[in-house]
Amino acid sequence: MAKVSKKRKEALAKFDLTEVRSLQDAAKVVKEITYTKFDASVDIDVRLGVDPRKADQMVRGVATLPHGTGKTVRVLALVTPDKEAEATAAGADYVGLDDYIAKIEKGWTDIDVIITMPAVMAKVGRLGRVLGPRGLMPNPKSGTVTTDVAKAVQEVKAGKIDFKVDKTGIIHTSVGKVSFDEQKLAENAFELIQTLQRLKPSSAKGTYIKSITLSSTMSPGVPVDTAVTSAK
Repeated sequence: MAKVSKKRKEALAKFDLTEVRSLQDAAKVVKEITYTKFDASVDIDVRLGVDPRKADQMVRGVATLPHGTGKTVRVLALVTPDKEAEATAAGADYVGLDDYIAKIEKGWTDIDVIITMPAVMAKVGRLGRVLGPRGLMPNPKSGTVTTDVAKAVQEVKAGKIDFKVDKTGIIHTSVGKVSFDEQKLAENAFELIQTLQRLKPSSAKGTYIKSITLSSTMSPGVPVDTAVTSAK
């Protein structure tokens, strides 16, 4: 560990971490100051000028990252028997209904996303106390309750992410892995920022995007220019 620490110190000494950068420059710095033995996630934190306690200022949505997240997303499709074949063909890892509902009721949550259909939401709804705290509850707004199950599964597998502002006004999500080149990381981050701009609540006053920071699992945050207009 001491060796890693030394490398990290050397990397940090090369950069002014208070300097505000373009998305691509920030991604480059994050890659250079990350010394993990695993392929760390690259995360973005966007502080918004909203009050999440007010329903009309809750920012939630989905973005499809052009280069995916680099993560293997485990998808459970809770569907009626007539939809099982298409969910499986679309790439769902687990497909079924009553048997998986019973497993979840007993505490099984070894999945990343659950996709279901309106016709079975009455059954799925009772799983709220297990799924809600883990952020796994399907929601029509995030596209995880839909009649087009196959399309939803494909989109999630391809890099569609679901995000929601936390109680402190911050959106925190992953935009890739350290192994991605900086251009791909920047393009993924830019897609999220553009999506957030489109979701700006009309009731939000003052500065909407207050700060943007890129970091990896094991790195300090690198500030990004909030007036970002491209992935460059």
